[in-house]
Formats: sequence, structure tokens, C-alpha cells
Amino acid sequence: MSIDKTKIVKALTQVMDPNSGQDIITMSMVRDLTVDGNNINFAIELPSLNSEYKSDLNFACIAAVQEIYPEANVNVHMIGRTPQSQQPTNPLAHIKNIIAVASGKGGVGKSTVAVNLALGLKELGAKVGILDADLYGPSIPTMLGLQGQRPKVQNVYNQPKILPLEAYGVPVISIGFIVEPEQAVVLRGPRLSGVIKQFFNDTIWPPLDYLIVDLPPGTGDIQLTLVQTVPVTGAVMVTTPQEVAVVDAVKAMNMFLLPSVNVPILGVVENMSWFTPKELPDHKYLLFGEGGGKKLARMAQSVLLGQVPIVQGIREGGDAGKPAVLSEEMITKEAFMNIAQNAARQVAIRNEMLEPTQVVKMMQ
Repeated sequence: MSIDKTKIVKALTQVMDPNSGQDIITMSMVRDLTVDGNNINFAIELPSLNSEYKSDLNFACIAAVQEIYPEANVNVHMIGRTPQSQQPTNPLAHIKNIIAVASGKGGVGKSTVAVNLALGLKELGAKVGILDADLYGPSIPTMLGLQGQRPKVQNVYNQPKILPLEAYGVPVISIGFIVEPEQAVVLRGPRLSGVIKQFFNDTIWPPLDYLIVDLPPGTGDIQLTLVQTVPVTGAVMVTTPQEVAVVDAVKAMNMFLLPSVNVPILGVVENMSWFTPKELPDHKYLLFGEGGGKKLARMAQSVLLGQVPIVQGIREGGDAGKPAVLSEEMITKEAFMNIAQNAARQVAIRNEMLEPTQVVKMMQ
């Protein structure tokens, strides 16, 4: 009997990693695959040899291989991940970049920027997901036309995992899919942290180039839980031109720049930069002043990713579940596509010039 390694690898794509919900080949868990006659040997790398799923994984691997080679002797060796440091492991190793979209205060259009940034990156050919971490005011379901829909649950080794919903080809998770629209979300710190960790750890995210995380305003428990749970590639700060918005945005920005957090600022988006009437596309009315985005970018030693005008179509698209970046209105489409292109460039530069962000161990 001739045994083909390629067929073994294909068979092992049917075996799921209990942590991510992805197959063990995608998660690069298979090591040292060898074939010696009828003997098939390989190792499965686990975060810890104390894993409660060790036995289940072992039998699942044997069953998958013996389905195509019934006479084979399959030997699976479980190995623990070699500790390169004492840093916590990344539960989303199959997601290349996690981008936090943050602001110092509410009402600056942060969720609008997050949704249109995500869809703009997808328009550029990337695989993108959205995690709505604004638990008190989840706007993402409305902006993507997903109101009233509920995520499904899938069992992986008898553990329930959440399947994200999808809009415009983008997987999405939000507490707005779980609670009723009029229901007040009343949660304290530990419960808030638990929900955010579940969105990361217990959601079956597909392999992605970018996961956009829409944060609530400020520097509270959710922001701290984010950096303690996953390595954040960088943050995009959203502000309006006016000074009062910039002052608050600086506080949110400085949280990411704390030495213990050390998340780079990818850039700044200035929203509501000017008002442009639809019938007068060349006119700019500076309702909120000017210069706030550039000022914040200088303070962050970063760049201004783009400016978004006040256009009626942006509001209409958000309310109707049809984001502006997908519209035919060129003023808004070009503004958000420019931001997406600049953000992708900044991520590439960040990954070339800086070491990967580490998960924060503990913050006082």
C-alpha cells in the first residue's frame, strides 16, 4: 500500500482545533509528518499538555487518517508548545492583523469609520472581519443591516462555539445580535471582560487578514481586556476637527502608548471635516473648525489616514445598512477608500519596522 502524504494532510483538515474552531492544518498544529511503510507518524502541538481535549484530538486524527488508509498504523504524538517567553498565547493566530478603532468620546463617528474601513479593506481584496466591542451602544448590526438576526452555535468537542453572522462577505459579531435592541446592557467590569473574551476565544473566526475591533469611547475595562486577550497590531484613532474632541482623543491614544501596552498608532481619521451639500460638491463649510486630525496625528507621531466630510449619504447609508464605501456617491466612497488604502499601507510599514505586539500580561 502506497501512502500519499498529501492525502494525509487533506484528511487532517477535517480535524478541528478546539480553541479556534479552525482545522489543525490551518492552525499549523501538525508537526513532523513521516511515513514508513504502513506506519504514519506525526505530532500535534498543543498550547499545553494538560489540555482536556488531548484524547479527543488523538482519536479524531486517527479516525480521519484511517478513513482513507484503513490498514495504516497511525501514531499521534502530543507535544506542548515550546515556551519562547512567558507571554500568553494568541488565541487568534490565524488572524494576521487586529486593528482597534478607538476614540476619546462618543458621537465622532467611530463605528461609521470602523465599518467603512473594514469594507474598504475588503474592496482592496483582503479578508476582513468586524468585532463590535462597544457593548453599551452596539451600532454595527444597524449599519450592516443585520438587526434582529441571531448567531448560530456549533459544538466543537462538546464545547459551544459562536458562528459569526455575515454582511457583504464580512464575518461580524456583536452583542447587538444577542440582546434585544431596546434592552439596556447593564454589566460590570468582570462581566464586560467575559463577553469580550468570549467574542475572541469562543467565536469561530475564519482566517483573516484584518479583524477590525470597534471599541467604545474612552479607556475603560473593554480596552484593557482587549490588550490582555489578543495582540493588537495597531490602533486607528477617530476624532472630529474641534479641539474638545482632540483633547479626549489624546487620552484614549495615550492608553495604547503606555509602555505596558505598547500598541502602535497606525493613524488618525478626521471625521466631519467639513460640510459639503450634495448640490454643491465643491463647497466646504468648516462647521467644526479645522486641523484637529493633523494635530492628533502629530501628537501620536503618526499620520492622518484621511478626512471624511459631512455628507447626507453617509448617515443614510449607516441607517439603511448600506455603508457609504459601497455606494456610488464618489465623495464618500473615495474618502473611505483612501482611508482603507492608507491604513493597509500603515499596517504593512508597522509590521516591517516593529516587532509583533505582545498580549499584555497584567495591568494595575
